Amino acid sequence: MRWVLYPLAFIFVLLVIGLATLTAAATLAWPNLPSLETLTDYRPRIPLRVYTADGYLLGEFGEERRSVVRIGDVPAVLKQAILAAEDERFYEHSGVDPIGILRAALANLTSGGRGQGASTITMQVARNFFLTREKTYNRKLYEILLALKIEQNLSKDQILELYINQIYLGQRAYGFSAAARTYFGKSLEQLTLAEAAVLAGLPKAPSAFNPVVNPARAEVRKQYVLRRMLEAGFIDQSAYRAAADVPLQTVRQKRNDNSVDGDYVAEMARQLAVEQFGEEAYQLGIRIITTVRREDQIAARRALQDGVLAYDRRHGYRGPEAFVDLGSAGQTKSERLDELLSDYDDVGDLLAAVVLEASPKAVRAYRRGQTLTIEGKGLRFAAPMLAANAPQARRIRPGAIVRIRDLGSDGWEILQVPEVQAALMSVDAKTGAVRALVGGFDFNRNKFNHATQAWRQPGSSFKPFIYSAALERGFSPSSLVEDGPLFFPAGVTGSQDWAPRNYDGKFDGPMTLRDALARSKNMVSIRVLQAITPQYAQDYITRFGFEAAKHPPYLTMALGAGSVTPWQMAAAYAVFANGGFRIEPYVVSQIVDGEGHVIAKVDPPVAGQSAPRVIDPRNAWLMDSMLQDVVQRGTATRARALGRGDLAGKTGTTNDYLDAWFCGYNPDLVAVSWVGFSQPRNLGRGETGGSAALPIWVDYMRTALKDVPEQPRPRPEGLVEIPRAGGVRAEFVYRENLPPEPQPLPVLPFNFSPATESPDEALPPVPPVPPPSVPVTPAPVIERSFGSP
Repeated sequence: MRWVLYPLAFIFVLLVIGLATLTAAATLAWPNLPSLETLTDYRPRIPLRVYTADGYLLGEFGEERRSVVRIGDVPAVLKQAILAAEDERFYEHSGVDPIGILRAALANLTSGGRGQGASTITMQVARNFFLTREKTYNRKLYEILLALKIEQNLSKDQILELYINQIYLGQRAYGFSAAARTYFGKSLEQLTLAEAAVLAGLPKAPSAFNPVVNPARAEVRKQYVLRRMLEAGFIDQSAYRAAADVPLQTVRQKRNDNSVDGDYVAEMARQLAVEQFGEEAYQLGIRIITTVRREDQIAARRALQDGVLAYDRRHGYRGPEAFVDLGSAGQTKSERLDELLSDYDDVGDLLAAVVLEASPKAVRAYRRGQTLTIEGKGLRFAAPMLAANAPQARRIRPGAIVRIRDLGSDGWEILQVPEVQAALMSVDAKTGAVRALVGGFDFNRNKFNHATQAWRQPGSSFKPFIYSAALERGFSPSSLVEDGPLFFPAGVTGSQDWAPRNYDGKFDGPMTLRDALARSKNMVSIRVLQAITPQYAQDYITRFGFEAAKHPPYLTMALGAGSVTPWQMAAAYAVFANGGFRIEPYVVSQIVDGEGHVIAKVDPPVAGQSAPRVIDPRNAWLMDSMLQDVVQRGTATRARALGRGDLAGKTGTTNDYLDAWFCGYNPDLVAVSWVGFSQPRNLGRGETGGSAALPIWVDYMRTALKDVPEQPRPRPEGLVEIPRAGGVRAEFVYRENLPPEPQPLPVLPFNFSPATESPDEALPPVPPVPPPSVPVTPAPVIERSFGSP
């Protein structure tokens, strides 16, 4: 028996020596442990957040997404899920759990692996705040000692609160509150049992169990956490079964038309915050409250995307986005297919999918965990590239990367990511508060903000400012101007002969300014500008906020050959909408610090109160009346679909169909829509302001004005009524411009049927018209940066 006792004694001696060594090491290390001030005075990095005026999150910026919550605000179901997954005996041990260590060791021996760890929640707090993740015995000893010290100085609830707020859970989300919003778009109290189980399963391996990137593995982890909750007695069998059967549905999977999608607004707010606070803005918990309203922003984004997709449909399917080699993936190996799709991000609700089978009648495609069959009207747009005679390089075939969109009960359809861009913004006509702003089709694909940064030619949407200038020089809406041919020889232009034309190629003789604006007659606009002189008009338009240097004083100014941004156009049209006052658009209303104190607040000039008057109220009223005619019987009759009598605006289409505009308003709200390519190129024959930009404006205003009553504008003093023959509506002129013996105005024919024609205006290829012998080049179309990249 003695030969048995010797080894046991030797092992005992080794254990004693080991314990003595550990005790000595712990005794020496204890005084050198770091102070717990980081925990007792917890100051986490809180990201910069941007909100709508009515309190909805638009975006957040910072390396760490985090929302600090108090332990009392954490729902019991989440606390139970965390304890079941990470540390069931948390409230029983003193920082280190010997029973948990033995259980994990037995489980790992049984499974032959390292599936379970033995770190308690307290040990994880120690590691996350003070230590690295290196796997050494020295680091583990410090982790245990720190856990014991933490338990001596903080209550269990304080430790759990730190853990819930500090732990990294993937997708830049730190803490469970941020993760709930990141993965499910919910606050903690809104989480279901199944969602709480998914989040509780993330600390073990955030990337491996990410429900967005790896939904299958996240599902397996969810089932494990639910079983642990059942074994721990936190839930009963019925709750377990119900939660286990619920399919995962993350924010990305359930994204719909009601997501706010204010990335362009959020980026503008971010730039402002960094200018004010530097890089510290990303961790001080600053909240920026914008002027944007959630419902308006949703409507603007939806209208713009629908309008762009409608344009894209008119110009046909270009073919698959790319082709990949399916290899041995076939129709079963989803991991291989997921890998192939990983290089293709979703663009809004246009989801990337890889084609498995294709025929003119049906397409089978794989989309992150599911195989879909697309048929019927879902193939209508892509049908030319499914035909037998389709070009091989553009044919839909196995391995093709296509874009699909969910039509709900109607199944799926194949679309494509549009190449064309658009912008839409609206402002409060009296204050300049931006109510909605979308700077492009998709921010993640193209961050260039076309609403604020794109300098483009406005075309005939600029004519109202020329007409407004004319009213100040003695013209009236009833003034007759010849709509006849014009020719400027090279000796006059300084470059080449110029024979401008109307969009419809017709000349209709004498007509009133009112009719000429409604029909967007180029010849009349040029003659008006000749009469008032380009130099006067160049100076006059600065009242509306335009830069004189970007509008050279030549006759092409009458056709909108200068450079503007949608932001400028919204501010300029607001002058007509609010009765003659200059307002400045702004997108940030106030800034709140991490403690909830307002540190900056905008007090904007208000029309009729503190804003400067820049045009005569009579001028504003007459221009509004003329622009209402553009809607009622001119180039913008599509706006009549809104069924309102207080809408006014102007279409614009530039040379070679490079830009399409509609700028319109009612007395409360101004909205500007623009369509074009980032690098200017032809939109296509017939893609005018009335056909490409106006439908976007109408769709947006249908929501923005749905509860706003019509507001007829009272006529200001100083206007004299002149009757028209034949009982037609009377016209008005400035009192000082009244003829000595006014006669009834004739009624001229208005030869235009909006039901059959769309006489919008495309600028002909025109050089500017300078004073004689002064050569000059046309105003360029340029892009200019706005703030930091």
